[in-house]
Amino acid sequence: MARTKRKVNLTTEMRKELEKFATTGVRSVKLVKRAKIILALDMSTGIKPEKDEDIARRMEVSRQTIQNVKKDFFASADISSFLRRKKREKPPVPAKVTGEVEAHIIALACSEAPEGFNKWSLRLLADKCVELKYVDEISHMTVSRLLKKHNLNPT
Repeated sequence: MARTKRKVNLTTEMRKELEKFATTGVRSVKLVKRAKIILALDMSTGIKPEKDEDIARRMEVSRQTIQNVKKDFFASADISSFLRRKKREKPPVPAKVTGEVEAHIIALACSEAPEGFNKWSLRLLADKCVELKYVDEISHMTVSRLLKKHNLNPT
């Protein structure tokens, strides 16, 4: 990837907004670092900024992060959009095991094992949950984690 050759020249208002963001309030560490990186790269004060390598070492990030932050800064419309978290591209995946399904699995695990079996196995519980249409599909490991969470062992 080509290095960003553009220089960061902040206006007084932009600099104040970044300084305020970096020093006040409770904020994401990542976003505060982004603000501090842009402040460190700023040439508007007349002082030549440090090299990217030195800034990266001081901020405890990689040089690539410095380049990415610089690229994001130039791509953003204003400071407030630069200092916002990115929107998710995909929504979070909803959990397969709801409280109702959890209750069914626990009740099943506490019940008598089916005929021909001494006790419930994790795979048997998972298969029975699908058979009884509690869920479309479920892994025996999901059943294991659920039972472990409730300190239960299949009997």
